[in-house]
Amino acid sequence: MEVRHLIDLADLSVERWEDITKLACDIRDHMDDYYGAGRGKILATLFYEPSTRTQMSFQTAMLRLGGKLIGFDDPGNSSVVKGESLKDTVRVVSGYSDIIAMRHPYAGAAMAAAMYSRVPMVNAGDGGHLHPTQTLTDLVTLRQEKGTFSGLTVGLCGDLKNGRTVHSLIKAMARFPGNRFVLISTPGLGVPAYIKEYMTAAGCPWQETDNLADAIPTLDVLYMTRIQKERFASEQEYIDQRGVYVLDAEKMKLGRVDLVVLHPLPRVDEITVEVDEDPRAKYFEQTEYGLYARMALIIRMLEGAAKLLEPCPKGSMHICANPRCITRTELYLPRLFDPSGKRLICRYCEDDFDPAERAIAEERMFFEEPPA
Repeated sequence: MEVRHLIDLADLSVERWEDITKLACDIRDHMDDYYGAGRGKILATLFYEPSTRTQMSFQTAMLRLGGKLIGFDDPGNSSVVKGESLKDTVRVVSGYSDIIAMRHPYAGAAMAAAMYSRVPMVNAGDGGHLHPTQTLTDLVTLRQEKGTFSGLTVGLCGDLKNGRTVHSLIKAMARFPGNRFVLISTPGLGVPAYIKEYMTAAGCPWQETDNLADAIPTLDVLYMTRIQKERFASEQEYIDQRGVYVLDAEKMKLGRVDLVVLHPLPRVDEITVEVDEDPRAKYFEQTEYGLYARMALIIRMLEGAAKLLEPCPKGSMHICANPRCITRTELYLPRLFDPSGKRLICRYCEDDFDPAERAIAEERMFFEEPPA
């Protein structure tokens, strides 16, 4: 199986997901059989944002496969602090390594990096956009704990707007038959429009609610998420949203006996510590499954040979409307869009806008008189 890059889990077929998750489960049961699968190979971890589980699980995965590590966990300790572009960093590091795992605060950064990497690039989280290896972790967890990827009612609670793990999981589970979603959030933290459109296009039923207690009795899986302080424009906006949804022992009494509670971690105050003792709470097991998922992924991606870089496509004159899109900081990147009716969808961050509406708005701003 040749895997060039993993930017979005949709880059792989459902059959590939099945293959990787089955391999992960076999690694779990026969760990010693896989030592040496990465011997002579080097993994580079480029983490532009803080991470505990994702970074350490990638590092542990490569070490348990017999490979080596290079990279940084703070851009302040690299040439990034000197102003080096993402392109230049990736071109250099891809000459030193056999595979790269990268986390970055801007949406679309992994796709941008893949355009300049001569080795397989793994998206370890790009802003509030996607987190495909966390979703592989979630799929391995569901295979072990529920025995199926289909026919499940999945509740997702918390910051569904900025939660890249939520976006990736929805896009994955919508590919399996019989699944439905219950989206539990405040109006200001609902899932982005493109995720709703994706579920609808996939024929996957979904509903929105702001009441966690009412939703729990209907769920097979509850995926809790924290309110992400780092994604808010101001401290007050964060304070207004935090603590709205808290899973505690009383709410757990409302859930089914076979409910599975997941969380990508870290948690802040959205799950009380008393829930940890409930056998339905599987978020710590989930982190261990993440190690096996990444070991399996590395094995499969190392089977793909490195290739010469292809010329970058010609860009558009338009500018992405998303201020957190990687094209707003790495200005050399070609601006790439796909049409969707009258709107354009940015290939990097998947944000969309109507170019005609924006032109009118910009014209009004240009001719408006400045305030006295």
